[in-house]
Amino acid sequence: MTRLALQRLTKTYPGAGQAAVHGLDLEVESGSLTALLGPSGCGKTTTMKLIAGLIAPDAGEITLDGHPITGLPPERRGVAMVFQNPLLFPHLSIAGNVGFGLRMRGLPTAQIDSQVQAMLSRVRLDGLADRRPAQLSGGQQQRAALARALVLHPAVLLLDEPLSNLDPGLRDEMRQLIRALQQETGITTLVVTHDQAEAVALADRIALMFAGRLAQHAAPQDFYRRPATKAVSRFFGGVNFLPGRSAAGLHHSAIGPLTLPPDAPEGEQILTIRPEALRLGPGPNSRPARVTALAFLGTQTRISLSVAGVALEALTSPDQAQGLDEGAEVTVSVPPEAIWLLPPDA
Repeated sequence: MTRLALQRLTKTYPGAGQAAVHGLDLEVESGSLTALLGPSGCGKTTTMKLIAGLIAPDAGEITLDGHPITGLPPERRGVAMVFQNPLLFPHLSIAGNVGFGLRMRGLPTAQIDSQVQAMLSRVRLDGLADRRPAQLSGGQQQRAALARALVLHPAVLLLDEPLSNLDPGLRDEMRQLIRALQQETGITTLVVTHDQAEAVALADRIALMFAGRLAQHAAPQDFYRRPATKAVSRFFGGVNFLPGRSAAGLHHSAIGPLTLPPDAPEGEQILTIRPEALRLGPGPNSRPARVTALAFLGTQTRISLSVAGVALEALTSPDQAQGLDEGAEVTVSVPPEAIWLLPPDA
């Protein structure tokens, strides 16, 4: 297992007005699966290509277990990359595609055949070794590309949007397969995605990027419970923000004083609470509210509320929202344990 570290990594493309990646510091723990998450154009794929050696950084260092690899060619880095499109050789069989890298290493044919068959079994492609890529489904092609990378036993595996071209059912199946294989092999893995739900389901930790910079690097649950900034909170569905001043265990805002969790910091801050953490009915920090809109979302109902003229949003089960109409007067409570405080300039 291998620890991957990026130190002040920077890359600006010719003619670009700003850096695609700017001073990026990131450590991916040995044997872990980290999701590199962010909106389109934030620098995720550029970061992956820098690690793989497909492009060179303008500044910074990439190390594996403390050993610099920044100046090494791709084939000497011990890094394998699976792209959004499988990029299989159309004229080769699936076995030929999976074994291509082993042949380039000059391994004996019998050893190649044995390793290829074992890997095809692990990615659930038994019996398909002799088929051409065009004879496989999109999900099967992605599994073949994954097998081609894993059969080389890389120190680090890079997956660039591996699920984005798959239908929802296949996406769930492939996500489970990637997670199972990563845990089984213990290969340090970095997955690029723009999908929050995918990152949360797959990863041990998430590295969130905005505009080429690292916004937060933490366990998935921290992005919901303890976002670093308002922008991070918004990216993960946060919509409730109450600027004000915290002192003596209370946060004073436009909806009045709210009791804070123990040991909350003091000063000018933004109080945030997840929409699913707001409670309809009496409880701690209860306030009268008016329903301004309702939206049925399947497993949840989104309730837009006006509390002392401030717009808040709650997510609840459809059963709990049953009977509510626009204009209804309700009580909403803000559980102190679900409150998180952000810096005012966040």
